[in-house]
Amino acid sequence: MDGDKHMHAAGDDRVHSHSHTHTDTKAVLNRLSKVIGHLEKVKSMVEEGRDCSEVLVQIAAVKSAINGVGKVILKDHITHCVVDAVKEDDYAAIEELGRAIDQFMK
Repeated sequence: MDGDKHMHAAGDDRVHSHSHTHTDTKAVLNRLSKVIGHLEKVKSMVEEGRDCSEVLVQIAAVKSAINGVGKVILKDHITHCVVDAVKEDDYAAIEELGRAIDQFMK
């Protein structure tokens, strides 16, 4: 993920590209590993027939952890990718960020 190049369609047949530098890749991957482990635990709770209330509490914890990962990615994207895109006059990246935030907030 570090230093990769992304292309953005500007919506008017122009395509912009800029480099992305991700500083939190390791933190994101670590958090995702923890979320996956937690979700596996929730799955086993369901398989074991654990109390629905307990399962729902754990699902809420997984949702919160996923939102935390999203926040880390969003902050990293704004701090690095969007700043770089603006420097390169790649305003399509800002539009793409808006669409991504809309999806994230659903």
